[in-house]
Amino acid sequence: MGRIVYQEEGNFHEGALILVDKPLKWTSFDVVNKIRWCLKPVCGKIKVGHAGTLDPLATGLVIVCTGKWTKRIESYMAEEKEYVATVHFGAITPSYDLETEPEGNFPYAHIDLPYLEKVLGQFRGEIRQVPPVYSAIRVNGDRAYKKARKGSEVEMPVREVVVKTLEIEELALPEVRLRIVCSKGTYIRSLAHDIGKACGSGAYLSGLRRIGSGTFRVDDAQKMEDLVAFLQTKS
Repeated sequence: MGRIVYQEEGNFHEGALILVDKPLKWTSFDVVNKIRWCLKPVCGKIKVGHAGTLDPLATGLVIVCTGKWTKRIESYMAEEKEYVATVHFGAITPSYDLETEPEGNFPYAHIDLPYLEKVLGQFRGEIRQVPPVYSAIRVNGDRAYKKARKGSEVEMPVREVVVKTLEIEELALPEVRLRIVCSKGTYIRSLAHDIGKACGSGAYLSGLRRIGSGTFRVDDAQKMEDLVAFLQTKS
């Protein structure tokens, strides 16, 4: 049924680590809020937090900590993340994913496995990337996505990240499926956008699943409906 680790059996205030397989269109905060709501009848007011945001249009592993174990969140957040990403060639979007509508008509027939493999070499190791304007990063005190949705110009700060693994799992144009292992703070949406540009085309992220974070795997995580049913037995 997935993994919940207690410091003391059933004592969520002392601390629990919960691995969640986040559903599509849920925010990471939705997951935290639902767990907090489920625990409220038995625990009352309790600290609950997650160790790494996952976009609403992504699925997969979210690490949630309760009680005293929320102090461990920073260490979990610092660990490497592993993803399976689907990149769609031939168009771009302002958000770099399907939160916004695709636009443009870019060529992609020239992209074959040898060509793509050569391009991907540019994105392994330490790289510099610009986060999407449709992100929760604060720029001059405000969330970037709020400014972007108002049509304001947003200058995003460049950041250095590490892409440890970038492998082609399947190429079926106009899409390619990639396995990615990367450092904290890497935006897979930006990676998709930049790969499209480097290929002499355009691209956006059409699918994303986080399959690992540090030593934790999504195969050990609980579906949200199963987790809710379990937690409600504690109340």
